[in-house]
Amino acid sequence: MHLVTYRPSIVESARLGVVQMDEIVDVQHFAKSCGFELPSCMLAFIDLGPSALRLLKQLIASANGQWQPGCSVPAVNVQLLAPIPRPRKNIFGIGLNYVEHVAESSRTLDTSKDLPKQPVIFSKPPTTVIGPDEPIRHDSALTQQLDWEVELAVVMGKRASRVSVDDALNYVFGYSVMIDVSARDCRRAGQWIFSKGQDSYGPFGPCIVTADEIPNPQTLDLWLTVNGEIKQKSNTKHMLFKVNQLISDISSGITLEPGDIIASGTPEGVGAGRNPQEWLKPGDVVVACVEGIGQIRHPVVAV
Repeated sequence: MHLVTYRPSIVESARLGVVQMDEIVDVQHFAKSCGFELPSCMLAFIDLGPSALRLLKQLIASANGQWQPGCSVPAVNVQLLAPIPRPRKNIFGIGLNYVEHVAESSRTLDTSKDLPKQPVIFSKPPTTVIGPDEPIRHDSALTQQLDWEVELAVVMGKRASRVSVDDALNYVFGYSVMIDVSARDCRRAGQWIFSKGQDSYGPFGPCIVTADEIPNPQTLDLWLTVNGEIKQKSNTKHMLFKVNQLISDISSGITLEPGDIIASGTPEGVGAGRNPQEWLKPGDVVVACVEGIGQIRHPVVAV
């Protein structure tokens, strides 16, 4: 299922929906029309666990595309928000997780040329998150080196503590797209959070695709363009540490909870790795896509 957080109009609150062809079916209203109770919020839905997802699937299948009045709206008439507009915790970012990105970073960002022996973990605050078509902020007083990174985002569905590699994917709720926007000149003594964590530096969406539709997250093409020009193009099979390894590693010491997000790293092709280097500037438009999930588009604006 493709689950979204959407706003029916500018005066209405955000709601949980499921994409059905060219319509968005409102989860709460639809469930109520069938005599059941489901929440209107993505995090609340994830919190209910696998039983809520099974129920929603059964109800959708039984409806066979026939929705009661007030239960659906044309997709073109809604504003999509980030699937989780305000995560409860910092996003877990993974650095240097593709071989060629390790090489390009060592040439230009003073990182080691050796492949990491363990996942490199940083974090992005909840305030980084923006939804489809929202602007990436370019503050020239803070950065002249604004960069792009397309990533597969992993959304946790169950509490995970010290889980094994073999069992780790059973804890995933679904997958989405994230752009790890980075101000390369804002790294401080090797610490990345200010470089990675400024407002709007976590474009996220357009939906969460539930894990049953992506049984193997290591087979997905991903790409990013700036002003229509391909900058990154790769496949998640090239990750150094696969999704199950990332979950197992993080959960060995930090409990992952429902709704937690892992941004699983970016392939080669970032602006810092180019010769000459390239940086985002106001007026640019960034589009990122992961196969089977969709794409997000974001203008870069001066602030």
